[in-house]
Amino acid sequence: MPARRRSRQRALQVLFEWDARSLPVGDCIFDYYDSLYSGDEEADVEPPPPSEDPFFESLAKGTVEHVAELDPLITQRAENWRLDRMPLVDRNILRMAIYEMKFVGTPPAVVIDEALELARRYSDEEAVPFINGVLDAVRKIIFPETLSQGA
Repeated sequence: MPARRRSRQRALQVLFEWDARSLPVGDCIFDYYDSLYSGDEEADVEPPPPSEDPFFESLAKGTVEHVAELDPLITQRAENWRLDRMPLVDRNILRMAIYEMKFVGTPPAVVIDEALELARRYSDEEAVPFINGVLDAVRKIIFPETLSQGA
């Protein structure tokens, strides 16, 4: 599995915990790393600590830092859906994808494709077209110049 895809999965798991438990994102990241390091109590040799993943951490922290800017974009384009009524996983896939598109500089097509893969893996089949539609509409807001290019 490509490293960035794994990083996005990790970030989604952390964002899910952050959203569900209302904990500081730093605590959620620590919990994630701690869960990777839970070794066998009876083993003679401790497993090596998990390696840090800067991309995962920056996605999770950046998404949380900009959530007040991201949520209105989602609400504006998620017709007939209130943000607080969306499934947690879908809401956080959208947040993270919009953050990555807007602030990280990953090409929108890559971000949308990766978000749809996350939806296929962690949500239900109805989430895929919903997430695709919202992200495409938000892409047109963030990058209006692509409209004249036929994208």
